[in-house]
Amino acid sequence: MRLTVSATRMELLRLKKRLILARRGHKLLKDKQDELMSQLLGLVERIGEVRREVETRLEEVYGHFLSARMSLDDRTLEAALSFPGKVVKLKATQRLILNIRVPVLKPEIEGKIYCYGFASTPGDLDVALKKLEQLLEKMIQLAEMEKTLQLLADEIERTRRRVNALEYVLIPDLQEAIKYITMKLEEMERESLTRLMRVKEIIRGE
Repeated sequence: MRLTVSATRMELLRLKKRLILARRGHKLLKDKQDELMSQLLGLVERIGEVRREVETRLEEVYGHFLSARMSLDDRTLEAALSFPGKVVKLKATQRLILNIRVPVLKPEIEGKIYCYGFASTPGDLDVALKKLEQLLEKMIQLAEMEKTLQLLADEIERTRRRVNALEYVLIPDLQEAIKYITMKLEEMERESLTRLMRVKEIIRGE
């Protein structure tokens, strides 16, 4: 028994109330853990779909960019991309998933993707930038989902530790303390009854 307790009826009543609260808390946390796991598994599946789409479309972007790179020297390519005309700002807000604050990212996009003259650059560079522009919001969505996944995983780990602390430490300690006090009180009652019977025998003998 790890808890230090006094063998009194008041202490026994207090520990029984703590045990009821601990069991109730354990059930609530276990339910929360199960729901978090359900949310996480669903999110993992959606992230997998979005990531595959992003990776496939990025391969297309890289393919067109490499084709453009082969027909341009470093200086010309650097000059073409040195002054981007498109500005992307992210407005970050939050939403709640089981009292966990997760990010909501909303892009605010201004300007044009093309920041160079078309005469001196190949068409593959135009296609690469256009495809990248079309992919931008999907990449932001993926970043938002992956951050949410990380926050859910962290909360699941914290909840798991609390569940284990209740299940394997606090609840067994309370049960053991209640058992100890109950046995002590029963022993004290037997001793008291024995003394009372002796007193009665003495009185009768007189």
